Amino acid sequence: MQIEVVGIKFKNSNHIYSFSPNDIPLKRGDYAIVETDKGRDLGVVVKERYMINAEELTSELKNVLFKATDEQVKKAEEYDRIAEKLLPKVVGIVKSFNLDMKVVKVEANFDNSKLIVNFTADNRVDFRELVKKLAETFKTRVELRQIGSRDEVRMLGGFGPCGKICCCVQNFGEFDHVSMKMAKNQNLSLNPNSISGLCSKLMCCIAYENQTYVDSLKVMPKIGSTVKTKDGEGVVVYNDLLDRQVDVRFSKGDDSEVKTFDLKDVKF
Repeated sequence: MQIEVVGIKFKNSNHIYSFSPNDIPLKRGDYAIVETDKGRDLGVVVKERYMINAEELTSELKNVLFKATDEQVKKAEEYDRIAEKLLPKVVGIVKSFNLDMKVVKVEANFDNSKLIVNFTADNRVDFRELVKKLAETFKTRVELRQIGSRDEVRMLGGFGPCGKICCCVQNFGEFDHVSMKMAKNQNLSLNPNSISGLCSKLMCCIAYENQTYVDSLKVMPKIGSTVKTKDGEGVVVYNDLLDRQVDVRFSKGDDSEVKTFDLKDVKF
């Protein structure tokens, strides 16, 4: 059975969540208040109404409650700016508890009824007493949210080795899974220092570009295989997967020569 949904993103997240539009007219770029497992939240519509199979849902489908007003969006942004200024004080309180955790960012939810303290930690942290102290200090509900190194870079921003803003900050899709196999597909150096980003994990762009290389690998000859060209038979020594060109070595006695051919001019 197919059901109608809209795709919504929340701040500091690249994941697109499906919600029932609940007969509310929404277009891309609209902000909406939605129902979540942790209460109401503000998100932005990134995919207008579309149909999916009910079997694709991994959890109960929640509803869009109503379209957010411009005033609500402005207020949410203002609450966030105020929450960001609390970071030094929160860090000081955390240090007083001598907990092995790093506070990354302090946020407020859309109606300022809760503070969210994002942190990283190598191990599990018992922060029950810390939550009580923070709630007592700021006179509001406090949620401590442990995040990963990718999320930390996404929140703080930065520049990748290419000199451009990190992919995760620019919302280039969701790359929670990046593998060494993807790096091999692209003939990248497998030195971790060469293919790791600011988060010390494999760079997101490897996943972002992977499908292009996978598609090329399907139609290119294998390295070391024999192919036919207008200049005769030769052995493939290199594939340019982006330009779809093949370097072929021709051997005559002790001499050899490498020539480059477009894929369409190579038979294999």
